[in-house]
Amino acid sequence: MNERVLVVEDTEAILDAVTDALAAEGFEVEGVTDGAVALQRAQSEPFDLVILDLMLPTLSGTEICRRLRAESAVPIIMLTARDAEADRVLGLEIGADDYITKPFSEVELLSRVRAILRRRELDRHRESTVRRLGGLTLDIVEHEVVVDGEPVALSPSEYKLLALLAEQPGRVFTRREIMQHLWQSTYVGDERACDAHVSTLRKKIERDPSHPERILTIPAFGYKLVAA
Repeated sequence: MNERVLVVEDTEAILDAVTDALAAEGFEVEGVTDGAVALQRAQSEPFDLVILDLMLPTLSGTEICRRLRAESAVPIIMLTARDAEADRVLGLEIGADDYITKPFSEVELLSRVRAILRRRELDRHRESTVRRLGGLTLDIVEHEVVVDGEPVALSPSEYKLLALLAEQPGRVFTRREIMQHLWQSTYVGDERACDAHVSTLRKKIERDPSHPERILTIPAFGYKLVAA
């Protein structure tokens, strides 16, 4: 599915040039010349990117950016004739992802658009590989663990145990399931060894290992991971 781009520009010649350039690159493009209409469209339809002029009739690009950013993470490129540093800073401070001043080349604009959409896709992918439970964050791709804002180094077995519990937070995993996962085998030996693995992991991720809040013991069953 092609990415959808909303272009908001009150100068017809610029609007036509930008929409034509984007359409030629395969984007699904909608052009709007009025600020209030643009805000309504952006709030009612899913767009992958908004290209937004600063000076618009009925509602300024600055106000549109503020309102969109209050409710959406859609990437926004500010497109304006103003090139003063203060205007650039304002645009970025209110939530714009990039700022391009007129006159500009179509090549530059398309390059900025592609760069932002690539970053967004990478962010989406990274977000899907990160597990967050309260003050605990686990990146299953980078094998990184952060506890209450501080990175924590885990051994391979400690990481495998935490990753297993984090797959289904709140679910009780039996000792046998945990040991089968750690050993990668149906033979698990003494299941009580599971308690030792949990104990060492608790020392690294619990605020007070003697009173665990994250890895909870379920008597006669096993363990579960909860947000804390």
